[in-house]
Amino acid sequence: MTVASIFEARNVTIALIDAAVWAAWSVLVGYAGHRIPRRRLAGAGAGRRARCREVVFYERVLRIRTWKRWLPEAGDLFAGGFSKRRLTHRDRDYLTRFVVETRRAELVHWLVMAIGPLFFLWNPWWLGVAMLGYAVGANAPCLVTQRYNRARLLRVLARTPAERT
Repeated sequence: MTVASIFEARNVTIALIDAAVWAAWSVLVGYAGHRIPRRRLAGAGAGRRARCREVVFYERVLRIRTWKRWLPEAGDLFAGGFSKRRLTHRDRDYLTRFVVETRRAELVHWLVMAIGPLFFLWNPWWLGVAMLGYAVGANAPCLVTQRYNRARLLRVLARTPAERT
């Protein structure tokens, strides 16, 4: 396979279709995720808890603090959404909502990534592999960031006194 064959009209057309599928799927899954009631995401399921070792790995090995600010944030793309760009309050309700929104974002990124293998249905094998690479490359940093932020928020929540009624 030569570089010229990669840029044949057929492959360019397929790549444009792939881009449209990624965009449409991402918006669809993002909207569906946005519609999930908060109470459904409030519990800490087995795969949703970030462990202390995970946080250390993210900070020391992945150096997450140096690059996470460059990731896109679309939590408030839809009406009533929640931006996770920065912490704006320290009250218990806000922190709890933020934790729920990290779970929502993690779920959405897993679902967006899940479509990756379907690209093998209409792509040449090498473009299917590229689409899998894109799925992981575009979503893994976001997944890691949600897990990292959630672990840190849960630590803050544990130290935040409950409001008295």
